[in-house]
Amino acid sequence: MDRNTDTPGNDFPETSGNYHVSVMLKEAVDLLNIVPEGTYVDCTFGGGGHSREILSRLGKDGKLLVFDQDADAKRNVPDGDDRVVFIPQNFRHLQRFLRLHKSIPVDGILADLGVSSHQFDEAGRGFSTRFDAALDMRMDTKQAITAASVLQSFTELQLHKMFEKYGEVTNAKTLARTITEQRTIAPLTTISRLKQSLQQIVKGNPNKYFAQVFQALRIEVNDEMGSLKEMLLQSVEVLKPGGRIAVISFHSLEDRMVKNFFKKGSFEEPDVDDVYGHKAESPLNIISKKPITASNQEIKENSRSRSAKLRIAEKK
Repeated sequence: MDRNTDTPGNDFPETSGNYHVSVMLKEAVDLLNIVPEGTYVDCTFGGGGHSREILSRLGKDGKLLVFDQDADAKRNVPDGDDRVVFIPQNFRHLQRFLRLHKSIPVDGILADLGVSSHQFDEAGRGFSTRFDAALDMRMDTKQAITAASVLQSFTELQLHKMFEKYGEVTNAKTLARTITEQRTIAPLTTISRLKQSLQQIVKGNPNKYFAQVFQALRIEVNDEMGSLKEMLLQSVEVLKPGGRIAVISFHSLEDRMVKNFFKKGSFEEPDVDDVYGHKAESPLNIISKKPITASNQEIKENSRSRSAKLRIAEKK
């Protein structure tokens, strides 16, 4: 990303461009229909790429509240821009902290659900199969649950369901059984120990296999599905009529959750009117009937954008 200090609010630290390359940057922000004096939320600040683009379109009276539970992200907040409020919290606390900052209702919400390149590249965080480190995988290092504690404490059935659902691992049952056997020999506390203990049951491409295993662990450790569900429910409460929400997802489960929520405005089965057979209407209008995907050029420049899907909805 080019750094343009001529635009107000774009004075981001030099490191932020390397921290994470934002996916579908222009498409997502374009579809938020930025109002210069509006109030916006970036639920996943990270390296600040999407925030930078939003700020470039906000006037001096605009406001941007940015959430990130990863303490490392704070270093990417621009200095001296009073329009930005950094909130070091998981976006599942969206409504609570917007209320605290007297910022309800908002004009738009953006969430990029991808893991930052920075988190994959920091060996000690335990997110990547490329390094040997403690099996941590916490976005918020203040929380107690780690990947190692999940591997140690989950039952065989819980492990089976986790790897099957979140990692789509083909031999999830065998994987779960192997882990429960191996942890009785020695705790699975490091990446190398885990990979070594699973070597005999790897199916297909080892890199892909371990990527699926790690994805499942990361989603479980950080309760990513639970956080997304809570944020979506609260988004309807905090958006003003005509306000928009844009969500970029990288996993089929996430995308399905976003799609269904935008369609129904709820995770419950809507009650049917006994007299007319009508179901309650969703409080949202879907702007993108089909998910928007990255261009061929972007995929060429950033392979991580290949699986990204962008969906937009507007509050009625």
